[in-house]
Amino acid sequence: MQYTEVTFTIAQLEPFRDLLVYALGDEGEYDSFVETPTGVKAYIPTNLFEKSALDAVVADLGCECSYEVAEMPDKNWNEEWEKQHHPVLVGDFCWVRAPFHPHRQDVQYEIEIEPKMSFGTAHHATTGMMLTLLNGSDVEGKRVLDMGCGTAVLAILAAMKKACQVVAVDVDEWAYRNALENVERNHVESVVECKLGDATSLKDLGKFDFILANINRNILLHDMGYYTEVLEKGGEILFSGFYEADQSSLEQHAQSLGLHLKEKLNKDGWIALRFKN
Repeated sequence: MQYTEVTFTIAQLEPFRDLLVYALGDEGEYDSFVETPTGVKAYIPTNLFEKSALDAVVADLGCECSYEVAEMPDKNWNEEWEKQHHPVLVGDFCWVRAPFHPHRQDVQYEIEIEPKMSFGTAHHATTGMMLTLLNGSDVEGKRVLDMGCGTAVLAILAAMKKACQVVAVDVDEWAYRNALENVERNHVESVVECKLGDATSLKDLGKFDFILANINRNILLHDMGYYTEVLEKGGEILFSGFYEADQSSLEQHAQSLGLHLKEKLNKDGWIALRFKN
């Protein structure tokens, strides 16, 4: 497949490099990224590249950003990607690997993820923190919602921790299909149900004891009310996908909805929060 490489130069790397990657990922066509000292390189199948869409993302970034576009030679990019993609050990309890990585026998949980273009491979700080908070949670026999599930890595861990039912929801069709594949790969399809939809679809799914939402600040602020409406009394919500500077606005909104902050993790400027109602 022919690929186009877009090399971005960003005036202020933090937090705008991560914000740019998230924005390009939300576009749905950019499927791999490589950080550089001055920004990031992003790759997209040439037939999907649209300059107007890229210009719109750059204009909305909120930071000075320039880019250069180059056509890449035609080669087996899956093979090249496999050379660069590494497994992740989260704490000492969870080994997140792709199908071409080796097994490990010295961890409690091993999750096999074929990430494709979905978020949630545990490489990002937010996913690692969410896995850590989930590992310290008692979800056995509980009904769990993984909202904005991406690869469904969180839903899979919840199922491995003996949740009675997990519903994994994503608005992106590619992520939804990827989640289905990963759930089957890890043999938890009897527990995890994947659904395509947004927060407005939650009203039809019943109540949940435990909710996971690793998305981004704006979506969490907009949709938090939908989550609390389906959270059982005494239930818990784990939030991540935002910077430490955003904690105040998230916490204030959560408190207005009857949630109380119980735990916080931070890594590389990102945070994850545990709330209980």
